[in-house]
Amino acid sequence: MKKIHKLVLKAYLGPLLAVFFIVQFILMMNFVWRYIDELTGKGLEASTIAELLICGSINMIPLGLPLAMLLSAIMTMGNLGENFELLAMKSAGLSLMRILKPLLVLVFFISVGSFFVQNNLVPYSNQRMYDILFDVREQRQELKFQDGVFFNGLPDMSIRVGHQDDKTGLLTNVLIYDTRSKNGDMTTTLADSGYIHMSQDKAYLYVTLFNGRTYEHTRNSQWYDKNTMREHIFERQDATIPVDKVSMRQGDMSKEFSESQTRNMAELEELMDSLHIQIDNATLATYGPLLRDHIFSRDTTIIPNDSILFDRSKYKAINFYDSIPELAMRTRAKVYSVASNTARSAQGSYSFDEQSSKVWLTQLYRAETEWHRKLTLPFSIIVFFMIGAPLGAIIKKGGLGLPIVISVIFFVIYYVISISGEKMAKEGTWESLYGMWLPVVVLTPVAIYLTYKATNDSSLLDMDWYDVRIRKMRRALSKRLPAWMKRNKK
Repeated sequence: MKKIHKLVLKAYLGPLLAVFFIVQFILMMNFVWRYIDELTGKGLEASTIAELLICGSINMIPLGLPLAMLLSAIMTMGNLGENFELLAMKSAGLSLMRILKPLLVLVFFISVGSFFVQNNLVPYSNQRMYDILFDVREQRQELKFQDGVFFNGLPDMSIRVGHQDDKTGLLTNVLIYDTRSKNGDMTTTLADSGYIHMSQDKAYLYVTLFNGRTYEHTRNSQWYDKNTMREHIFERQDATIPVDKVSMRQGDMSKEFSESQTRNMAELEELMDSLHIQIDNATLATYGPLLRDHIFSRDTTIIPNDSILFDRSKYKAINFYDSIPELAMRTRAKVYSVASNTARSAQGSYSFDEQSSKVWLTQLYRAETEWHRKLTLPFSIIVFFMIGAPLGAIIKKGGLGLPIVISVIFFVIYYVISISGEKMAKEGTWESLYGMWLPVVVLTPVAIYLTYKATNDSSLLDMDWYDVRIRKMRRALSKRLPAWMKRNKK
């Protein structure tokens, strides 16, 4: 290795390590403030808290490492330019890419290592955080509900409360959807107030509600035209619900971690395959009878005669638009009434049935997002370095002043684009491929442009260069101004 390469590596490694640990410390402060209530007053051992902090720090690496690469690259090349070392290297016949050659090799290995960190170490740390936080929260008997947000921690149940008193645990404006019945019946409970807490062994959930109503929606064999609804008014209602500890654990921690965040790429692929199968089965079970027996039962343009969904030979084609006007007024009104009631019943039932498909779709979108996230991190590290190194060579300013400002600007742009793309990918508005790779695609042309400018010794960010050009422009304009404008100007 050449001495000049050792000089560049030595100048880069120091700022890289310093900036990385500073960024990690700042991000860890956010983590500590987020979970400070979970850790204080629980009598936890120091080793448990230390393990949780280490896992949280590992979880912050995918966010902190690209920023550290950007800032350290700007600082390193800025210091070399400010001390005229970069000028001396170029005077010796070295191009910018030859100067950056050892750093590019180092960044390549860091990006490869970041993939294994993201794919193996981060899921493991998330799982450990999941376990530790659950063990801490398991010490409380009361469940913590967010105001106005559905709690889906119980299997086949959704609970929403208007407000939960932190001291007494009293719940107000309670809404419970209960779909535990195997035959598809649904129970909706509305109550003014109540209490919901766990038993000592965490095996049962005790529910006490005051002043409410219970609606039981019962499905018969032919649900689409024989649904029944029963209403029950109560002043007090007590219930004991068996709780699956695993299901409770998954639901209580769903706000912090999704199942996809604790899996590597191979496990994510298995999860996505199973979710695709579940979604296809749920869609067929939900919409198959509706499409087959009601909406398109006689429409061969939508479902052909040889469709495997059903045998159309027993049906006789009828032109409804020509037949209905020939019916008597009362018969026509009865036909419209039956059709309207059937459509309304089908709409209500299927809007409920499709919720399971929506849950699996949400999990699928999250799994696809996490799969692409593991690949975007190495590329984002390379892109950030290719932005920072040319910028430092152009501005020729080291230290923590201007480099921090420029780094923060680029990182905020990257973060905003990343969050927006990830949000649309998780909602299914965009494909996960587009949403997760959007920031890399946007910033790559910027990196190429800055590298081109720095290679050609551009004065892109040299304020003196702009000042000279502005003065020349003002002198040229002043020569062309009419004499009367010059007098008025004076």
